[in-house]
Parts: sequence; C-alpha cells; structure tokens
Amino acid sequence: MGIGRRIKNALIGKPLESSQLSREKLSVFWGLPIMASDAVSSVAYAIEEILLVLVPALALAAFSHVLTVTAPIILLLLILIYSYSQIIKLYPGGGGAYIVSMENFGRKTALLAASTLIIAYVLTVSVSISSATEALFSAFPELEPHRIVICLAGIALITLLNLRGVGESAKIFGVPVYAFIALMLILLVTGFVKLLRGSLTEIPYAEGVRNATGSASTLIVFLLLRAFSSGCSALTGVEAVSNAVPLFREPSRRTAIRVLCLLGAVIVCIFGGTALLATRLKVLPGAGETVLSQIGRAVFGNGALYYALQALTMLILLLAANTAYNGLPTLLSILARDSYIPRQFAHRGARLSFSNGISFIWIAASALVLIFGADTHKMIPLYASGVFITFTLSQAGMFVHWVRAKSEGWRAKALANAVGTLITTVGGAVVLITKFTTGAWLLLIVLPALMVLMSKIHGHYSGIVQEIDREEFRELYHPSVSNSREPIIVLMNRLTRSGVKLLNYANSLSANVRALSIVENAEQEAELRDRWREWELDVELDVIYAPYRDIVAPLHEYVTREEAKLDKSETLSVVMTKFVDNGLYAVALHNQTPFFLQRELCRHRKVATILVPYIYS
Repeated sequence: MGIGRRIKNALIGKPLESSQLSREKLSVFWGLPIMASDAVSSVAYAIEEILLVLVPALALAAFSHVLTVTAPIILLLLILIYSYSQIIKLYPGGGGAYIVSMENFGRKTALLAASTLIIAYVLTVSVSISSATEALFSAFPELEPHRIVICLAGIALITLLNLRGVGESAKIFGVPVYAFIALMLILLVTGFVKLLRGSLTEIPYAEGVRNATGSASTLIVFLLLRAFSSGCSALTGVEAVSNAVPLFREPSRRTAIRVLCLLGAVIVCIFGGTALLATRLKVLPGAGETVLSQIGRAVFGNGALYYALQALTMLILLLAANTAYNGLPTLLSILARDSYIPRQFAHRGARLSFSNGISFIWIAASALVLIFGADTHKMIPLYASGVFITFTLSQAGMFVHWVRAKSEGWRAKALANAVGTLITTVGGAVVLITKFTTGAWLLLIVLPALMVLMSKIHGHYSGIVQEIDREEFRELYHPSVSNSREPIIVLMNRLTRSGVKLLNYANSLSANVRALSIVENAEQEAELRDRWREWELDVELDVIYAPYRDIVAPLHEYVTREEAKLDKSETLSVVMTKFVDNGLYAVALHNQTPFFLQRELCRHRKVATILVPYIYS
C-alpha cells in the first residue's frame, strides 16, 4: 500500500464494500439530528434577523409584532412539513423540488429548482459556519480578528468528517445536536417557569434605547413582510429530508417521513419558545452579543449552563452545515445521473458517500466565506431568496400534481399547497425587493448562468450517447484475421461504438483477444453478458468485481495473474479507449481513468498499454 493510500485511510477510514451500503443508511434516531441540525440551529439567528428588521424602525414597539411575524412562519412550516411528506411518498428517489418541477413543469423549471438548491445548500454551509464564529465571539471576543481562518478551518473539518461516510458522521454529529435540543428545552422551560414566578425581568438597556419610539407606523405592513421573509431562515433545512430519501433505511419513505415530522415538532417548540422569551425579555439585537446569548444570560446567569449553551450553539451552527453535506451530494448524484452535471458526481467514494459532491461543497463554501468575509448578514439576503424559490417551486409543483391526478382527497391537498405557494411567493418577492441591492441581485446572474451551464452539459452528453450507442455500430464489428497469438486484453465496461473500435483494433493484431470488464455488482455483469450473447461475439469475455468501486486494484491483480502465465518472449497488451473531445471543458466532464490505469500498468515488466483514441467533436 502506497503512502498516499495509507494517509487517505488514516484520515477517512478504510474503504467500504458496496454490499455494506445498507449499513450506512440512516435510522430515525440518527437521521433526525443529521437532517435537523440546519433547521434547529436557525433559531440562533432567525429571531435575531426578525428583530434586526423591526427594532430599528419600531424600537421597543417591535416586540408587540414579533408573534405576528412568527405565527405565519410556524404555519408555513406546518404546510411545508405536510407538503414534503407527500413529496417523499410520491418521489422516493430523492431530488425534492428538482424532481417535482421536472415532472410537473418541465426541464427549464427543474433546472431553476436544481440551481437554486445548489446555491442554497452551499450558502447553508457558509452561513452556518459564519454564525458559529459569531457565537464564539460573543463568549470570547478576542478571537474576532481570526474570523475567516476559523471559518475555513470549520468547513475543512466538517468536510473531512463527512468523507468518512454517512453512518460514522451521523454518530459524530448526532450527540451534539441532541445535546443542543435538550439544553434549548431546558432554557425554555426554565425561562417560562421564572417568568411565571416573576423572577425573570426585562433585560436592562441604556435609558435612551429603552425610551426610543419608532417612526415606521405608516409602513407597518411592508415592515412585517420584511421581518417575515427574514425570519423564514428558520425554515431552511426542511427540504433536505425530501432531497435525501435514498440515505434512509428501508422502508426509506416511512423512515424519512418520521424524521420530517419529528423535525417539524422540534422546530415549532424551539423557534416558537425562543420568540416568546425574546418578546417577554425585550431582547434588543446588539453588536457583540447575539440574541440567544442575551436570553441565555438572562435565564442561566453567567454560570456553567450559559457557557454550555454558547458552546453548543457554536457547535450546532458548525454542524448545521452537515445537513447540506447530506442533501446536496445526493442531489448532485441525481443531476449527474440525468447528465446535467459531470458524471463523476454520481460515483460513490471509498466510504460509500458521494465524495465528489462533498468536495465540491468544501471548495464552494470556502470561496463564499472569503468573498463575503464570513459576514452572516451579507449572505442572508442571497440565502433567503434562494430558499423561497425552492419552497415556491415545490409547493406549486405539488399543486399542479394534485390538480392533474385528482386522486382521493386531492382538493384539500391542493388547497394546502396553494396556500403554501402564495405565502412563499409573497415572502420571496419581499426578500428580492428589499434585499436586492444588498446581495439578492446576484441570483439574477448566478441562476441563469448555472441553468445555461447544465443545459450545455446535458447537450454534450446527449450528443455522445447518440453517437456511441446507435444500434448500427453492431455491424461494424470484424472478427480476427490475424495469425498472431500474442495475448491482448481489451478493457471495456459496456458495448458501445468505442468498444467495438477497441475489439476491431485488437483483432487486427492478434487472434488471442479477450475482453475484460470490471463491474460493481452482478446486475451489471448480467446485462453485459446478455448483450454479448445476443451479438454472438467470438471474443471471450472476462468479468471481475470491484467491491470498493476502485478498478485500479482489481485490474492490477488480474494483470498480475495473466502476466505470470506468459512465456519469456511474450508481452501482454492491454488496450483501452481514451475519449478525445475538442471542447475546452472535456477534462471536467469526462473522468481520467485511462491515465490512472496506464500509470498503474507501467509497473508491470511484461505488460504494454495501448490507448486507442475515440474522437468526438
């Protein structure tokens, strides 16, 4: 084992076999903290975002309107929970708003949903990590100058832990999430008990602040809409369960729905309770200390429970990013399967996770932290706008589904989705209008760019499939006419036009040709052998398995065995195809497997590798 592989195994663990995938799936107990971390953590900044809108305009009068804002947010949450439970039942393959939009609106709307989900998930990581540092600075302000470095380190740590696989990361992240939920419930119960006893009073502020009066009464409706749209950050993460249904244990639909309902119950309790406490204590959002930190000091004092709350708040905000690490890689694998992004995103890594998707989050989220300087308030407008788009598309898509299907009880279901669509549309419009100049305008550039890019990628892959999978290439096969018995191995994964070109080339060199295919499971082998027999090919077919999804090691073992059978004068030739594309993005859209295989085969003394180009333009 090379030094690189040993380091990799030490960091992320030894590779897992494909047969172990079922063990890596999430139960209800471990699925809840993994999927709830983003939504639960949002109470650390959702109430603060509401107050940041209301207090500057209304001063202390703002607290009479907090519940007016939070009540419809909780109503929308309940509608979303109901809607996404229906999506899980109807679309158990995952994909959420993307799949719903594809079936009910078509390709363009589906790409809009996919693009928005990608942006929202990446921003989930950036916002969560940035919020975690703010909680840290509330307790330890001397660390504030190191904000960006701390954020980047946090993203790298979460990425590394997720590369270890879903099963292991669930156990690592699950305990702190449950601890945070428990401490928040203790905070709320203790706070309300003290309020009933009269031992918890309003937080004292400077006299000028306490006696200030607002001046926005004529714009109160618009102000409340702004506060509502900002507070809807509490709903982020709700869609993650429907996006990642394949991650749950069988029966995956039932497991996912149970997790979704429990998630909703936890959010209602914590978000609603925190809003009530903030209202009674009249907590003002102030520089240097978060709203949750002020509530914690008022209820717990400056003792151990307060610092435990701050530590767990920082940790939960850090772990909130983990929701994206479960939802987005699964979505990217679906998009890759549908040929809208590079196919490499559909491949599972050594630990059975979609490691390319996880690495993408790491790079993209780190870039956003650097661009926005790890400032949560600068990222929230872009974040909230994207969330509303996905909510609206999923709600509208389900409304269209019920109207078309007209199944039992469809009117009530359609009505719920119609109300959800109306609420999210209004909220999204308010966010886009009010936050347009502070960052939301970026969506008007990034979303169309992503949609065009995915359309181009899909067109590229579609053109290739039409060329190499056309049935007439079957007639292009030529049996061997060579008198040579020099052994040749043709490496191929399935019968395509490029595969036939490899066989013809090998047959022109020798009459001793064998085809070799490396597969992950018996289904792939059966499909290839059936087509081989259908074509009545005269070339022997060998099939070997790659249980760890790495074809380099199985090929090395196979070639080593065949090399040992050679006479002193013989050379074993391995023929493989190399895809050649004149496009500038070909390297990103096609894996570089031939390069790695050729490098490995060069270690064998009696083996020659031959790369046969297949040119597509």
